Order: sequence, then structure tokens, then C-alpha cells
Amino acid sequence: MDSGMDGTAKPGTKGARTAGSPKTGRRRRQGPRPLPLHLTVAGLTWGTSHAALPFLNSDLLRWSPSLRPRAREIAAAAAEAPEAFRAALEKAVLRRSIDLLEAISRYREHPYERDLPDPPVLWREGTTRLLDFGRAKPGAPPVLLVPSLINRGYILDLSARCSLARWLAKEGFHPLLVDWDAPGTIERGFNLTDYIAGRLEGALDAVLEATGRAPLLAGYCMGGLLALGLALRRQRDLAALALLATPWDFSACAPGQGAAARAALLTFAPAMDLLGELPLDAIQSLFAAIDPENGARKFLMFGKMDPVGSRADNFVALEDWLNDGVPLAAPVARECLGGWYARNTTATGLWRIAGRPVLPAKLDLPSLCVIPETDRIVPPESALALGQAIPGAELLRPPLGHIGMVASGRAQELAWQPLAAWLRERG
Repeated sequence: MDSGMDGTAKPGTKGARTAGSPKTGRRRRQGPRPLPLHLTVAGLTWGTSHAALPFLNSDLLRWSPSLRPRAREIAAAAAEAPEAFRAALEKAVLRRSIDLLEAISRYREHPYERDLPDPPVLWREGTTRLLDFGRAKPGAPPVLLVPSLINRGYILDLSARCSLARWLAKEGFHPLLVDWDAPGTIERGFNLTDYIAGRLEGALDAVLEATGRAPLLAGYCMGGLLALGLALRRQRDLAALALLATPWDFSACAPGQGAAARAALLTFAPAMDLLGELPLDAIQSLFAAIDPENGARKFLMFGKMDPVGSRADNFVALEDWLNDGVPLAAPVARECLGGWYARNTTATGLWRIAGRPVLPAKLDLPSLCVIPETDRIVPPESALALGQAIPGAELLRPPLGHIGMVASGRAQELAWQPLAAWLRERG
């Protein structure tokens, strides 16, 4: 449920090779994934510009109000010299296509590498690990961080200069990050109950044993829903709950998304039956459908950056994370697509964990919902519904995007510091 659409990450480059330094034996990048989809969308979008020419002076093309003045200028130019305009259009489409391919090649060959070492593993079960970021002093309040099952958890530990987990440790907390990894043979049969009532409870028990105190619980995106399920089961073992960009009312998503989820289940059912999981490229395709032109748009922007500058390193770091996602266990994919998205089982009280409904109204924990105002992955209205459903929940609404709240230059000031202040009062 996480996907890069902000273009705001600024992870820095400490611990990474600088542009122009010798390459090591790293594997070739596969992104942007799925590449055929991104190239097809760009080609169809730009190629249909020719088909739209006859309609420039009609009322059939629907322009946004801000573009109408420019549209009138284009229509006038096309009417004055139609052949010259058509030739210029063909040249522009060709130039943009070449720019896109060159930008993708530049990304794939970029020398940046994330070489930030993992912290020690406190607990492990199957493919799930609990990474211990340590504490600056004894008695530091533990914070159990729960990321999404789809994108890897190191979005909360992206680089030495952009790591929410390591920053929390410096701020006097004891962060512990759940690392789900890709489903193994056992996990391919998991549903959400197995992850919440099984793996997450195991991780919580490990934190309780290691620290001797109830941890603060923080979940990000889909991880927020997992954390909510855990909190309702183990309220007495937790100090507080923070939910970051966590969806709840899926009816607030884009129109037709429920029908699209049902169609996706039918489309990918054979692959899930065969593999036991929803493949990564299928997941990336679903996210790309939210903003189909975003892939080409952000890579054209990348192509204009200084290739040896920090902005390019930052772009590559985040894009590498996006393309380093993991498949989703088939039962979980069916619960998410067929339940959350297609039937809105969360907001309607139909979502169950271990047979019990997940009802935020029954939560009796200090709670905070962080709702990024420019989030395009989780619409703010969807996350706000959860904040309104939890008794006494506090709201924090930073002017950031979904990924920008954890991996942008303004994240520390606008999201991390208020979050830490809230956690400190309850730890």
C-alpha cells in the first residue's frame, strides 16, 4: 500500500558511493517496475496527441481551468500553420520519448548504493525479523515500528541521514523495526490473522521480554492496520498507539477502485493459485493505476537533474526502495483487495482477526493519527475516518505526502518531531 508518488525523498548520500566512483559488483537495477507498463502508458499518452489535433478547436476536449488559456494558444497555432504544427508535435513526442529512455538508463547505471548495515536482530520467526536499533541510555521507552507487508520496512531506515528509526534512537527512544521480508514457504499460506495474531504478537512478546516494559506502537500505511489489529488484542501490553498514513474508509479512495480491486483479483487469480502469492510487478501495476503518468513524469524530472548531485542520489535511493518490494501472500492479497478495497470491510466493521471484528471504537489507548495532507496513496479522508473512529484520538496533519512524511527534507520538522513529542509524553 505504499508507493512513491511524492518525489520528495531527500535521504542524503552518507554511506553511498558518489557519482563517478568505481562500480562494484552490484546487480543491475530492474526498475522502474513494471517497465513495460510505464513505457506503454507513456507511448500511448504521447502518441494520442496526434489523434487529438482535429479536436483542438472543439468543445470535446476537457481541459482543466488552469490549462484553458494555454490550450487556446495551442489551438490558434495549430490552425495558423497546421503542417508545421504537426511536424513540431512529432518532433516533441520523439524528443520526450528519447529523454525518458535516457533517464531510465541513467537511473539503472547510477552509482548510488545503499550500504547501510542492518542493526542486530532481536527476534526472528520464519522470514520475519525484529531489528533492534538500540538505545542511547538505559530505560529508553521502546517503540515497536510496523511497516507495510508490501514495500520493505527500510523506508523507515532509508539512509544514514534519513532514517526515522535511527533518529528516534538519538532522540532517547529504543526503536525496534519489524522486517517482514518476502513470504517464504510457510508465509505464502498466511492470512492477516497469521501476521497479526501470530508474528506481530511474537514480536511484541520479544520486546516485552527484552525491555521489561510496554512499548509504544507505531504503524505506517498498511502497517498501521496491522498495528491496530495488534493493539485491540493486546491493549494491556502497550503504552500508546501511533498510526501514520493509515487507511480505514476505502470508499474515500478513487472512484471505481472497488471494482478495479475485484477485477484485479480475477486477473491475478491464476498467478496467485500457481505461486501462492501476488507478484511484485502485479502490485506495482495496481499502484501505477492510481496515477498512470507518474512514472514517466518523475523520470523525465530525474533526467534533468545533475547526475552527480545529491538530488539524483536522493531520487535513486527512493526509487531503489520502491523497486525492492516483495510479493504479498495470496490469502493476504485476497483479504486486502476483496475485503478492504472491494467491500470496505474495515469501515463497515466486517474485517475480522482471529474471528473477532476489528473495531476502533473499542480501543482504550492513547492514540495519534498522523494524516499527511497531500497523500495520494491513502486519501486524507480515508485516514481521518480512523482518527474519528478511535475514542479520544489526536490528529496531526502535516503538509506532506505519503512517503514525504517519512523520507523528505521536511519530514523531521513537520512529522518526526511532533510524533516524537507525542510519544515522549506517553512513554
